Amino acid sequence: MDVRYEEATTIWPEDSLARVPYWVYQDEANYKREMARLFEGATWNFVCLEADIPAKGDYRTNQIGEMPVIVVRDADGAINCFENRCAHRGALIAFDDGGNVQNNFKCVYHAWSYDLCGNLRGIAFERGINGKGGMPAGFDRDRFGPRKLRTTTLCGLVFATLSPDVPPIEDYIGSEVLGRLKRVLNRPIRVMGRFVQPLPNNWKLYVENVKDTYHASLLHTFLTTFRISRLTQGGGVLVSPDGGNHSSYTIGIPEGANAGAYKAQDIRTDQDGKFALADPSVLDSVEEFGDHIQLQILSVFPGFILQQIHNCLAVRQVVPRGVGKMDLVWTYFGFEDDTPEMNRRRLKQQNLVGPAGFISMEDGCVGGFVQRGTLAASDQVSVIQMGGSTAESQETRATEASVRGFWKAYRRHMGY
Repeated sequence: MDVRYEEATTIWPEDSLARVPYWVYQDEANYKREMARLFEGATWNFVCLEADIPAKGDYRTNQIGEMPVIVVRDADGAINCFENRCAHRGALIAFDDGGNVQNNFKCVYHAWSYDLCGNLRGIAFERGINGKGGMPAGFDRDRFGPRKLRTTTLCGLVFATLSPDVPPIEDYIGSEVLGRLKRVLNRPIRVMGRFVQPLPNNWKLYVENVKDTYHASLLHTFLTTFRISRLTQGGGVLVSPDGGNHSSYTIGIPEGANAGAYKAQDIRTDQDGKFALADPSVLDSVEEFGDHIQLQILSVFPGFILQQIHNCLAVRQVVPRGVGKMDLVWTYFGFEDDTPEMNRRRLKQQNLVGPAGFISMEDGCVGGFVQRGTLAASDQVSVIQMGGSTAESQETRATEASVRGFWKAYRRHMGY
């Protein structure tokens, strides 16, 4: 039976979005079902930026779950996505992260070639030599080739899916979260840099962390100390109706009567007066979007993240690498109309996030702490009940509503 339709062999311990069993981060069979039912199922997966492939033949390679793919712009300007797998013996067709091909891709193993739509177009020595060998006379190239994916674009982002049933990307994201995505991606972008960060944890632990508005100012000393995001500031979280997509935001307003709340609770990250910046200009931000939101984190199920922290902009992609490890692919960007001054500001603020980022270095290890801490507790559950037990939008970040939203979408897709 196709694993995507296979019944689960494990049981969710109780029917609550606020209780998640730890085996979900550990079970090999469950991981295989995720690859089929989530990444290869009825979801939209981020594959590249339109700015990555501006001209004919420009391409990027990527992964959707464990499936390697090629995303390429063809002669008509359309964007195509197909499996990075030769129809002959299954080797990768393209090895580089990206580049340009004029007319076709050619497999290095046996030189079978594919056009910019992923169609098999050439077979080396197809007719053999001197009438001997070669492929059978009736061989039909059209019957063989890598799987092709549907593609769609939104605000400069490119998404792909194997499913014929997933709704249009705007409906898939939901109107509220879509509005927050368009808030940031409001004009043509320019790629500034990218890197890959390996993480020692199951992919879902990072997605949970991104959606976890409760942890940000409790784990990240930099956020709290320099008042980039504190629970006592304005803000909230938006959750799409299906639960899978979210946008959390912090508004840079005075804390008022709550200014002493962190100190009163002896929160570790409250370090007022203990830390200072040798170069405070790293936080020299300007109002860019007209709404005083100084931090916004947005996610699209299953593994896409859009980030705005002051003037530092990035997209992140979650790539599973097995039950207990993953890659996080970062792409920093600015806008084509950025001034030299804004470009310098963005470059400096990119020190805020990344493997050694002032803010996000803790995120690189905390997922591993959970992975290690739960190894002997597969029959136990985590408690995700801050702000209630449902997955609706809330006008506070002292909540786990968007984490519960992830599990709402996850359980629907996985059949739990």
